Amino acid sequence: MGGGKRIIISGGGTGGHIFPAIAIANALKKLDPDTQILFVGANGRMEMEKVPAAGYKIIGLDIQGIQRKSILKNLMFPVKLWLSVRESVKIIKDFKPDAAVGVGGYASGPLLYAASLKGIPYLIQEQNSYAGITNKWLGKKAQKVCVAFDGMEQFFPAANIIKTGNPIRKESVDINGKQMQALENYSLSAFKKTILVTGGSLGARTLNNSIMAGLDKIIAADVQVIWQTGKFYYKSIIEKLGENYHPNVKIVEFLNRMDLAYAAADVIISRAGAGTIAELCVVKKPVILVPSPNVAEDHQTKNALALVQENAAAFVADRDAEQNLVDKAIELLGDKDLQKRLSDQIGKLALPNADEVIAKEVFKISR
Repeated sequence: MGGGKRIIISGGGTGGHIFPAIAIANALKKLDPDTQILFVGANGRMEMEKVPAAGYKIIGLDIQGIQRKSILKNLMFPVKLWLSVRESVKIIKDFKPDAAVGVGGYASGPLLYAASLKGIPYLIQEQNSYAGITNKWLGKKAQKVCVAFDGMEQFFPAANIIKTGNPIRKESVDINGKQMQALENYSLSAFKKTILVTGGSLGARTLNNSIMAGLDKIIAADVQVIWQTGKFYYKSIIEKLGENYHPNVKIVEFLNRMDLAYAAADVIISRAGAGTIAELCVVKKPVILVPSPNVAEDHQTKNALALVQENAAAFVADRDAEQNLVDKAIELLGDKDLQKRLSDQIGKLALPNADEVIAKEVFKISR
């Protein structure tokens, strides 16, 4: 065995958890190439393919969340939890980590609990402005809690909190000098204003329905839209509208080059996931947030309101979007002063080097 610290990173379930986990791992390796890293995830979840694709080893636990809809599945929950803690203790004995990191998601609960039983110091990375149940409970014994929003002492011991921001994909926010390339990429005009609509990789039904409802207004206002539908909705939208519906409307399933999408936009319409917000702060474009109501503890609404309070974003509630969203976007495109104000304020919230700051904290708490 070579030198370097041995670090376990646990959690996942969604891209919002997995991406920061991989970014932290990369930053640890960058600071000390001899660092040995092991991931612990949940079997059957996205991390089991994304983590190996990023070049790291992962062990899966047979763990699930509380199922709000099925009592029968919940009967198995205590058994699975107990088995996952037991498995986590074994992983810790075998790997002998110097520290553990939890990024949220099912697997971080049992692993960090096992770490506390074995006296392994651990750090929690809380992405949202509202902490989930597992992190609140584990936060009591964490050496450090890395957060992205103010006011987190309502969930964690104030002495252990450090505001680092959320790790972002550096290549996604590298937009300087790319506007013309971006407009060419989407075959758009440099003489018209452009709205970017993004609902994440799976898409967002409300955003899609809102754009569909407002297409006539978009065309009448002679503005352009890059409309990322997500993979669940792309086919039905194309079947309805056709491939080349209108030169001003670019319908795409997925944004392979997030940097070009951001660079092309004058105004961005987005969901309010913590990772997306972290990118939007660095991109510094005027943004309208439409939080998803279908997430745990309604944390997207809380994330969005944290920006609205700073005059850093406009806000449309999910239930009002079909009626109001397109009008609000067109109105914002016509209001230079408000655009500038939103851009300036959101830019002040940017924390672009979160991954390295968190990695340094991990080394500090290591045994």
